[in-house]
Parts: sequence; structure tokens; C-alpha cells
Amino acid sequence: MSENQPDVQESTWPNEVHEWQRVSTKYAWADLALNLILTLIVVTVFVLIVLFADEKPPPLVIAIFAAVTLGLLLSAAFAFRRVRAIGYILREDDLLFRKGIMFERVVAVPYGRLQLVDVTRGPLLRALGLASLKFVTASAATGVNLPGLPREEAELLRDRLVELAETRRSGL
Repeated sequence: MSENQPDVQESTWPNEVHEWQRVSTKYAWADLALNLILTLIVVTVFVLIVLFADEKPPPLVIAIFAAVTLGLLLSAAFAFRRVRAIGYILREDDLLFRKGIMFERVVAVPYGRLQLVDVTRGPLLRALGLASLKFVTASAATGVNLPGLPREEAELLRDRLVELAETRRSGL
């Protein structure tokens, strides 16, 4: 290997990423599946109540179940757009996290405040080769969960953030 080429084995994560990095589009399928499963559960419960009740449910109960079902179906319809709205940027001193369509949330997590960076993978994410990164800081309000990252990217990002957190904390 020549002197000008970097070692491929070493982490080459950039110090700063100036564009919003998006989560995997596979995560939209997981989000959609969870929404549809929840909708199916709500409809099943309603059907069971109607079948086994002695009396017909009052119109208000029917309206509530219909509204909840409609809300869940609308949530499912926006799964792909909602996932496209999730992103992050690594900056010099902090990580910016963004999510939300109507109510956008942008959180800056200073590297020096990171106490724990956790990679989690449930059965559905594992089947899709994805993971979620959870950031824990001293502030409960900072709770950031970055879902839908490819497993390798999540692990690289975790290692990079831990490295940055250790260097920033030593300067405190």
C-alpha cells in the first residue's frame, strides 16, 4: 500500500458532514408495517367487542374507533414521508438531529455531553439489516433516538461519537 492511500481498515468517518444524512429507506417499510399492525389490532379489538357484546355499541364508541382507525391509516400513509424527514449532521462540536413533518424537531447534542451512545436492533430492524442509535445525555429533554440506520453505519457512528465525546469531555 502506498503512503498516499489511507488504510481501509481504519475508520474514515469525517469530522464534519455538511449535508443532512438520511436514514435508510428500508426503515419506512418497518414504520409502515408497525402502523398497519397497530391498525389491525385496533380493528380486531373493535370487531371482537361488537361480536361478543350483548348490545350494539353506542354511536360514540363506534365514532371513536372509526377515528382512531382513520388516524392510524393516515399515519401509515405518511410513513415514507416521515422517514425522509429524519436526518442528522455531524458538526465540529455537536450532532444535529432532525425529525418531523408538521412539527419539526431539531436537536443539537454537544459531543461533550454524551454519556452513552447505544445501538439497538429489534426483530423487525434486524430482519431489514437496520439499527437505532440512542443518545443519552445528562439532560432528559435531549432524548434523541436515531432510527433506521444501516447496522454498519450505526456502529461506525456510535464509535465515532464515543471517540468525539471522550475528547470533548477531557477538555472540560
